[in-house]
Amino acid sequence: MILRSLATTVVSSSPILLPPSLRIMVALAHAKNPVLNPDKNPLLRFFLKKSFYAQFCAGENAAEVRATVSRLKDIGFTGVILGYAKEVVLESGDAKDMAKANLGEETARDIEKEINPWRDGTLETVRLAEPGDFVALKFTGAGSLALHQLKNRLAPSQHLGESIDAICELARDRGVRLLFDAEQDMLQDGIDDWTMKFARKYNDSPETATIYGTYQAYKKNCPAVVSRHLADAQREGFTLGVKLVRGAYLGSDPRQCFHDTKEDTDDCYNSIAASILARQWSVTVQGQGEFPNAHIVLATHNVESVRRARAICDAGGAKSDIAFAQLQGMADEVSCELVEASQSAQKENANARPLPVYKYLVWGTTGECMKYLLRRAQENKDAVQRTKNGRDAMWGELVRRCKSVVGMA
Repeated sequence: MILRSLATTVVSSSPILLPPSLRIMVALAHAKNPVLNPDKNPLLRFFLKKSFYAQFCAGENAAEVRATVSRLKDIGFTGVILGYAKEVVLESGDAKDMAKANLGEETARDIEKEINPWRDGTLETVRLAEPGDFVALKFTGAGSLALHQLKNRLAPSQHLGESIDAICELARDRGVRLLFDAEQDMLQDGIDDWTMKFARKYNDSPETATIYGTYQAYKKNCPAVVSRHLADAQREGFTLGVKLVRGAYLGSDPRQCFHDTKEDTDDCYNSIAASILARQWSVTVQGQGEFPNAHIVLATHNVESVRRARAICDAGGAKSDIAFAQLQGMADEVSCELVEASQSAQKENANARPLPVYKYLVWGTTGECMKYLLRRAQENKDAVQRTKNGRDAMWGELVRRCKSVVGMA
């Protein structure tokens, strides 16, 4: 695993190797030729599954997923955030039907070809997850009608709403938590509406949250959105689930949506995290009266943000339920630092509160995961310094193990 991680980070941090690798990934992710389809080309599938797929993905079936999760838990991770990689693909005939259809109405085609496959895949993902784990859910995976409704801030149509309810009910029954993903800015208000609709219904216990919304700290309106949702939770008596990220749509959303500098984004992220953790109103997270029940997932690869949150926890200042999360195959040095810190604290004090640390990974066939793998490669392109740090960490660990084998350490 160390060698695979090292090879991946060497490619990701190299200005010479990364561009051609990305071009190859783009070709594979959008391949029409069977030769370039990993699910139809056994040799290509073998190579990808032993390299990039193994680095970032959980497995192609239930047995492989459970084996991957078991390995992560053996290392010391609390659990996983599991996502289903398959995306809805519209054929040319479907696109013509969609153009003719009234997008305000739910049709048999919407249900059969888009909503049901998304629902069934998500339900299977919830079944694969274990109690205490998370499942990531992307509403646009339900197809064109869902996209239309989100863009226009419409309520989910009847069958889609019933499908989301079925997912939420199964998750609550199994003790699995759902993370509703953020998406492009033109859809985000609609996603927030749906998130709050289902949070009101399923987050009725102060002890846990089943539904978590995703809040993007690189957006200027993030503090206002968080404050408004906390006020709703306070007034209506439900628990707010917060997954706090920096954001992933810099390349596609309008520039004016974002903070002017990275420092502003960092300050926004850290301030929101501190307010929710300590359950205290602040200049960033504004409100009045008693702070509502809130549970937070800090999904970040930024080591400074992680250490700031850890310091609050170590000082006994964390009054909200917290979990840390990083992508599988990325920022492993950040994840392992958290795991080691938690294990050390518990050795020193058996009553010490463990730091829950999760890895995010997807499952599906090698072909189904190609678009996900492409996005991970593109993220590494935009974070060269971090991948260099990861490369150096992997190299240091490899050297340490080699010395240990020959008796030099």
